Amino acid sequence: MASFEIYGGKPLKGELIPQGAKNEALQILCAVLLTPDKITISNIPDIIDVNKLISLLQTMGVKIEKVEKGTYIFQAKDIDLPYLESDDFKKRAGSLRGSIMIVGPLLARFGRGFIPKPGGDKIGRRRLDTHFEGFMKLGAKFNYDAGEHFYSVDAEKLIGTYIHLDEASVTGTANILMAAVLAEGQTTIYNAACEPYLQQLCKMLNSMGANISGISSNMLTIQGVKELNGCFHRILPDMIEIGSFIGLAAMTKSEITIKDVSWDNLGIIPDVFRKLGIKLERRGDDIFVPAQDSYEIDTFIDGSILTISDAPWPGFTPDLLSIILVVATQAKGSVLIHQKMFESRLFFVDKLIDMGAQIILCDPHRATVIGLNNEHTLKGISMTSPDIRAGVSLLIAAMSATGKSTIHNIEQIDRGYQDIDIRLNNLGADIRRIK
Repeated sequence: MASFEIYGGKPLKGELIPQGAKNEALQILCAVLLTPDKITISNIPDIIDVNKLISLLQTMGVKIEKVEKGTYIFQAKDIDLPYLESDDFKKRAGSLRGSIMIVGPLLARFGRGFIPKPGGDKIGRRRLDTHFEGFMKLGAKFNYDAGEHFYSVDAEKLIGTYIHLDEASVTGTANILMAAVLAEGQTTIYNAACEPYLQQLCKMLNSMGANISGISSNMLTIQGVKELNGCFHRILPDMIEIGSFIGLAAMTKSEITIKDVSWDNLGIIPDVFRKLGIKLERRGDDIFVPAQDSYEIDTFIDGSILTISDAPWPGFTPDLLSIILVVATQAKGSVLIHQKMFESRLFFVDKLIDMGAQIILCDPHRATVIGLNNEHTLKGISMTSPDIRAGVSLLIAAMSATGKSTIHNIEQIDRGYQDIDIRLNNLGADIRRIK
């Protein structure tokens, strides 16, 4: 197990290039199973979760060629279907949440799909009902082995239908969408997720020969086709990393330029950080964050305390609420953080309180942050990263703190952030990776 030793209180200066988007990569990589043709994907982030999925695809029989850093060619011509019921498959797929999205492509192309109960962050209940209810509406039969925690679906033929999702699940929408592109007839998915990364998946599938309309809306219409072809696809920059860097700049009083952010795909993210008083400028497709000695949280028009909450896109992404919470600890003013989607995601605030932050955890979904206005800096402590987003939030807190902090279980951070210590050290941070 590796740890970070962080010596805080050091302002950074320079440019950061965001990695390819983790959440998009997990969808796009599963889509290569839909065709026997070659697919080239660029801007793939070199992170644990993505590398695990690439390794899983390879063991399933996908031929993979690395062209250069971040660019691979995939060809799913000969898939080893019996392997999908093996213990090795169950172990590999069960360690990764994103593996659930191989089921839709397998079902569409081969008439069978298998997956063990997937892993991922321990942030509360993350049910899979939406995925399998969608498959069953397309005509698949569902089976769950409770003893093995093993899910399977099969269908002689998928038939297009109307599907009203019970939740706007991103992975659920992606999975059902990938099954529907090869179904017979028309499928309509209502209450579909419409995140930029889901839009990217739709555009990639259309470039492969699919017929998807309604892209960027919450109603997708899919005219099934008989087969799909190869394509080239480039992954967007990671909006969660971009938001993390904005928060990092504010907390450490740093001057940072974030390059090539695909601004038009950031939605309300920049404006939410501005509500915390953080100055940022759009310069072409870059974000410039100037060094600030202080930043003040807005209130609502009537003077009441600001509430920042998560919501399905185009609302504010839940993956950045942990960052918002940490940044608010050194702001002037107070804010209520309302994490609606996951009931365990705020449970890292005890570490921030130990560092000197003033936070009231109201319940599993809400926390009130009373900003210190940089009058009392956080102090370094030893802590453990519980999940990806909390982990990088604690890293940001440690970089703003006085003295040395130690963060254990940094594999959680490595799951979602590529070479984060190296990239930040190049701007003046003092982060040491130890074993």
